[in-house]
Amino acid sequence: MTNWLDEVKWDDKGLVPVIAQEQGSGDVLMFAWMNREALALTAERGQAVYFSRSRNKLWHKGEESGHFQQVHAIRMDCDNDVVLLTITQLGHEPGIACHTGRHSCFFQKLENGAWSPAEPVLKDPKKIYE
Repeated sequence: MTNWLDEVKWDDKGLVPVIAQEQGSGDVLMFAWMNREALALTAERGQAVYFSRSRNKLWHKGEESGHFQQVHAIRMDCDNDVVLLTITQLGHEPGIACHTGRHSCFFQKLENGAWSPAEPVLKDPKKIYE
């Protein structure tokens, strides 16, 4: 029997891109990476665990901020090389997924040839990571 993790097409660094999408709204909250251990832990715990490339270690989303992600479903695309998590963003209402204190990491919008914030800061990041 093949392990379900063997079916994922990991990149040359052993990572797979992951999109976190909010269950109720359908908002795309963030993009991150997982290695095999992170994906296995996510499935086991029902909370998102990512792999931080900058810190070169596992990162349980919310471990520092308190903004955990409850995972409702784990899906994979047709090429087996992208994972989609359906999540509920916990720890603040409305949910904060971004380290900038915003609901979504995708808050910048291209307008008139420049990037501008299209979502408000819900909580000062300095207060999140005290």
